[in-house]
Amino acid sequence: MNKKIIAVIPARYKSSRLPGKPLLDICGKPMIWWVYNQVKKVKLFNDIYVATDDERIVNTCKGFGMNVLMTANNHPTHIHRIHEVSNKVDADLYVCVCGDEPLIKPEVIEQVIPKNILPISVSALMREFTEPTEVIDPGNIKITTNAEGYCVSLSRSPIPFPYKTIQFKYKKIVGVECYNKNALDFFVSKECGPIEKIEDITLLRFLENNIQMHFTLVETDALSVDTEKDLEKVRNKIKEGKDYE
Repeated sequence: MNKKIIAVIPARYKSSRLPGKPLLDICGKPMIWWVYNQVKKVKLFNDIYVATDDERIVNTCKGFGMNVLMTANNHPTHIHRIHEVSNKVDADLYVCVCGDEPLIKPEVIEQVIPKNILPISVSALMREFTEPTEVIDPGNIKITTNAEGYCVSLSRSPIPFPYKTIQFKYKKIVGVECYNKNALDFFVSKECGPIEKIEDITLLRFLENNIQMHFTLVETDALSVDTEKDLEKVRNKIKEGKDYE
């Protein structure tokens, strides 16, 4: 039986570091357009929705012909926002592509879709760091997995600690995640745990409640836009390449 797969792009207006981030101009179009355009290239999706909390983003999306859903403005995490979408749109899987990932490629996005859907199904992507400075940046969430790709730990600190050897590659999570409805229901039913509160890493809620999360290692030059410096890097990459139109 074919699975119904919905792509959801959460897009908040009130970013603490870059207010109005989804609407920031990148080579003549808003950032959210670039993300949506990349997601649209994935042929496995039945539908795509921008999930936002702001009329300005709604109006911009409609102006560019993008599907958009208005969601509550008090969601504590992006997963709560996706959960609201899951209550409005029925699907087997919900793929979240963060609204600040304008360089994400379709062939990378589709790798998050699991071959088998578990009763509580959570999957995501990770990549190896390419620059040493990335490893010490707390904005990059580091991950360790077991041999099968299941998450062992998440932290803003560099993990694992290079005590016995330095012969390994640090890895970080990429802003693409996939959930079934049970996983979304489970997440919103649980309170934020002590480690999640300390690290401020949303996915730790699953880990603290013994829910397996599978991560697929991908090669990508995607960059989440969190600062003006990130924004400038993205603008330059799009000017240089033709894979984003």
